[in-house]
Amino acid sequence: MNQLFYYLVFGIMAIVGGGSSLFLVISLPAVIIWKLYRKIKYGYKITD
Repeated sequence: MNQLFYYLVFGIMAIVGGGSSLFLVISLPAVIIWKLYRKIKYGYKITD
């Protein structure tokens, strides 16, 4: 019973950690592409 609890907690931690890592992997390139798009199309600064 005790070992089942540890597996359950480990599984929840893996899902939460994997979800946040996946979010960072997808969102960082998306923001960079969006900034470059605005720079090319509208002439905005990349830091705006």
